[in-house]
Amino acid sequence: MLTGTALMNELVDELNELKLSTMAATLDDLYHRPGFLEMDRLTLIAELIGPQFQEKVSTTLKNRLTAAHLKGSPEELADCVDSDKREYLPAGITEVLFSLDFIERGYNLCILGESDAGKSYLAKAIGIKACNRYNVGYFHSEELLESMVALKEQDYDKYARKMKKYLKWELIILDDFLLHTITDEREIKILFELLEKRNEQRKSTIVCSQRDPDNWKAMI
Repeated sequence: MLTGTALMNELVDELNELKLSTMAATLDDLYHRPGFLEMDRLTLIAELIGPQFQEKVSTTLKNRLTAAHLKGSPEELADCVDSDKREYLPAGITEVLFSLDFIERGYNLCILGESDAGKSYLAKAIGIKACNRYNVGYFHSEELLESMVALKEQDYDKYARKMKKYLKWELIILDDFLLHTITDEREIKILFELLEKRNEQRKSTIVCSQRDPDNWKAMI
């Protein structure tokens, strides 16, 4: 039966074999610290698991940000406050949104305002925070519809898989919604399929638009 350094080396090798390299390195480091054998058991477990867990969380967040097309985006929720440049209405709405409770409840959100009013910034900031807990997608509406129409005509199976993925994500952000009138019947069908099915499944969608919702019907 292995003991001491031999046992420790085997444990480190086994952790590496399990692809827990951070945990393996942490265990090796702890073993060579003075007082290792006197460490409280729960403290030892916490010290061992903590770095591996944080690496997993960090990797998951990076992957979600990449999938959401938000990797490297600098938007911060802390910057979304009333100033001489803009005001968020109704009062206190940013604090409500920052809780992300609307995603948990499956509510949809419209962010409305003129060009350069900060709609995209707010939506991206919400999306970045949401990536800590959810799968998110950020898209420019026209680009998304055009690409999905092309994909549907070229490879329907691939289109169906992508649509299925979009329907599963907890949050999708459609920026520049109805920047121009939609006249292509194929785009309209895809838009309605996406929005209707997400609504049925209580998956949240954020729509950012310069247009008054009263005018939306006439633009589709």
